[in-house]
Amino acid sequence: MPAVSKGDGMRGLAVFISDIRNCKSKEAEIKRINKELANIRSKFKGDKALDGYSKKKYVCKLLFIFLLGHDIDFGHMEAVNLLSSNKYTEKQIGYLFISVLVNSNSELIRLINNAIKNDLASRNPTFMCLALHCIANVGSREMGEAFAADIPRILVAGDSMDSVKQSAALCLLRLYKASPDLVPMGEWTARVVHLLNDQHMGVVTAAVSLITCLCKKNPDDFKTCISLAVSRLSRIVSSASTDLQDYTYYFVPAPWLSVKLLRLLQCYPPPEDAAVKGRLVECLETVLNKAQEPPKSKKVQHSNAKNAILFETISLIIHYDSEPNLLVRACNQLGQFLQHRETNLRYLALESMCTLASSEFSHEAVKTHIDTVINALKTERDVSVRQRAADLLYAMCDRSNAKQIVSEMLRYLETADYAIREEIVLKVAILAEKYAVDYSWYVDTILNLIRIAGDYVSEEVWYRVLQIVTNRDDVQGYAAKTVFEALQAPACHENMVKVGGYILGEFGNLIAGDPRSSPPVQFSLLHSKFHLCSVATRALLLSTYIKFINLFPETKATIQGVLRAGSQLRNADVELQQRAVEYLTLSSVASTDVLATVLEEMPPFPERESSILAKLKRKKGPGAASALDDSRRDTSNNDINGGVEPTPSTVSTPSPSADLLGLRAAPPPAAPSVPVGGNLLVDVFSDGPTAQPSLGPTPEEAFLSELEPPAPESPMALLADPAPAADPGPEDIGPPIPEADELLNKFVCKNSGVLFENQLLQIGVKSEFRQNLGRMYLFYGNKTSVQFQSFSPTVVHPGDLQAQLVVQTKRVAAQVDGGAQVQQVLNIECLRDFLTPPLLSVRFRYGGTAQSLTLKLPVTINKFFQPTEMAAQDFFQRWKQLSLPLQEAQKIFKANHPMDAEVTKAKLLGFGSALLDNVDPNPENFVGAGIIQTKALQVGCLLRLEPNAQAQMYRLTLRTSKEPVSRHLCELLAQQF
Repeated sequence: MPAVSKGDGMRGLAVFISDIRNCKSKEAEIKRINKELANIRSKFKGDKALDGYSKKKYVCKLLFIFLLGHDIDFGHMEAVNLLSSNKYTEKQIGYLFISVLVNSNSELIRLINNAIKNDLASRNPTFMCLALHCIANVGSREMGEAFAADIPRILVAGDSMDSVKQSAALCLLRLYKASPDLVPMGEWTARVVHLLNDQHMGVVTAAVSLITCLCKKNPDDFKTCISLAVSRLSRIVSSASTDLQDYTYYFVPAPWLSVKLLRLLQCYPPPEDAAVKGRLVECLETVLNKAQEPPKSKKVQHSNAKNAILFETISLIIHYDSEPNLLVRACNQLGQFLQHRETNLRYLALESMCTLASSEFSHEAVKTHIDTVINALKTERDVSVRQRAADLLYAMCDRSNAKQIVSEMLRYLETADYAIREEIVLKVAILAEKYAVDYSWYVDTILNLIRIAGDYVSEEVWYRVLQIVTNRDDVQGYAAKTVFEALQAPACHENMVKVGGYILGEFGNLIAGDPRSSPPVQFSLLHSKFHLCSVATRALLLSTYIKFINLFPETKATIQGVLRAGSQLRNADVELQQRAVEYLTLSSVASTDVLATVLEEMPPFPERESSILAKLKRKKGPGAASALDDSRRDTSNNDINGGVEPTPSTVSTPSPSADLLGLRAAPPPAAPSVPVGGNLLVDVFSDGPTAQPSLGPTPEEAFLSELEPPAPESPMALLADPAPAADPGPEDIGPPIPEADELLNKFVCKNSGVLFENQLLQIGVKSEFRQNLGRMYLFYGNKTSVQFQSFSPTVVHPGDLQAQLVVQTKRVAAQVDGGAQVQQVLNIECLRDFLTPPLLSVRFRYGGTAQSLTLKLPVTINKFFQPTEMAAQDFFQRWKQLSLPLQEAQKIFKANHPMDAEVTKAKLLGFGSALLDNVDPNPENFVGAGIIQTKALQVGCLLRLEPNAQAQMYRLTLRTSKEPVSRHLCELLAQQF
């Protein structure tokens, strides 16, 4: 680079910077800057042409002002003019200004590109480097398109200076990272590889960075770099610190280049050429040998450079995984770092050993450090190091040390950091299952896990132990005995109650012979935990109680008394209330044989991949898959103790987006066949077919099943599994009856009542909705004494409604006796917002005459409202956000009913929104908020109702994030007042 002459000091710039620094206040600084900007403007606009020095000085001042945080809206052309200067300092300032202030959309970009092109063609190495640096700094796609073809030519040209080659390589790397499609692969790719043999170490370093990036996408084009990289690495490793004086860093020759070469080699498999491979192995051994030598300096920079090469060498050895001697030596070297005083080295050693543990060659060597790793888990002060120690224990575990490792991890779990407890719980559960020779040990381990860290035991873990116990007859008795003893603890975690409820409900009879665990004692123990548990656990315990009635008939009276208690039959939670009612009825009316069939023991679960391992991989992230997958070693143990897991068909809890009502009716996985009678409980007391009664569904799994159907005439008539009815097209039915809209409006703010009635037929509705799902019961009553023939109610989706709303129906009996009533169940799912309701077509024959009518089904978009509570500040903030004209719908209308505040409040609540108190300044007004839940999206809604009692008028304003929803909700709600 040319030397800067003494006259280039720009005294005016120095004075300006000094003035800025001497300003006592922000106002003084702004005043000085504005004065300088005015002076620069006048100079640029003056008649007298400025010389290069003045332009450079003023452009520098503008650049300094910009760096202080002020906007600069002039001076760009003067900076571009500096690019045409033949003086280095002026050209340098011009490129600096452009790199910092000019964006890719600037109108000057064409002039800048022309100036850069001239400098690249000038063959002046200094100007070429400035141009290449500018391209790399801006890195826009426009510059890439303009110069992507020229830069490779400069890079491989024989007459290019070393500094130009170095800049060209790094510039091309920058463009390739920004827009890979702009860099053409051509004959230059073979020539760029030979830059690894260049005499200039800076060129080699830049070329290695470029080739490493390019070969990841086009490995075959750069395969010849392997032998050249090995050769260059060998020369560096075998050289003395005095051989490469300009590139020696604290007695370590070219550490940055060495690390880059080692990373480049990790992009390819081991060399096929025996001579190249031998030379590479020799290099790796030399690095390992040098790591054992005493340090040549006590400076931390020396050890950092030396260890950087060492760890990259070990990464390459692990990547090849083909040299047992090197793998063992690498493991021993890392073992020395496990007790190093430097925390970062201990962390890196543990991390690298995790990968080594997955190799069949080094696994045994890693295991020799088990005591050191366990000590690190106990004593390390840094939580990240402790986490790596836990990862390494997990990776080195096999059948020979599983009990020791699981025991240590359980012991550590009692004092572990909260951030990693769940991960350790998952690892313990996986290891206990995979390497369990004795399943009683597995059961003990999982129960200890729940006892120590119950809050961090996910559903996958305790589901899994239930599945294994169910599938293995030899452990069922031990599991029942152990969980019974665990439940006797004064403080018992709820997950323990869940596991105990399930296991005792299924296998409690195996320990009932012992007076200490007799049936009454088992029931009393479980019921003592009942009032302390959540709704989901109570529901599971109620299922356990009904199982007890089948297992232990002597407990029937006691359990029926519990089910009959007012706290159950009139429970505020509909799930518990329904279970109590149904189980009480089942225990009272069903015969012993039917009860035994309905409540028979769970069949074995079909096998599938472990969900615990999948959850651990998700928690660790995609980069940790190799550390968790030990398939490269211990292949004989891949299916130890069932490496796949049974399908949790009866105990799984779906996510909120799960198909709770069976609307997306994909066939379930094949399950073991069960007798027809096995479906009795489901057919009588639920509406969806399943293989066995579930002991532990969440409220979401059956949130609508609490709506009681009418009592059947014969229990055996319900054994048949209903099938979905056919869905005719709109052209197959007549138009809705004239009063259909009026009947529909009655149900906008309520969910039950009589939808239609004439002298022949009465249709009643009872429904409930949650999020984007709903269930509706339709009751068809024959008001005559004559039987209805060919009775066929069907639901039709007019227009595009099929893509917006799914309604799944169940077939009803084709004959309806006089004075009788039949029920039809509809499962509903809202896919996206809709404006028109589905149609209900009812056809039947009465006295030989065909009868038909078409109604509008009371399913409107507000049924999928989720009430939302918010403070006044949040409400008004959201109200302002929804201020676009299309997002608001407003209607002023006359009251059609007496203006009663309580009635109005009830209608707004029935409409689905939450009423917000103390939000509107006028206490007479009503303010509400809610979210329309659909499968595709959520639509936020805010409403304001302003009654004017004196004028008997209302003003209703609704704001939502979707225009059609705003208008439709406004129309629906306005008709209610």
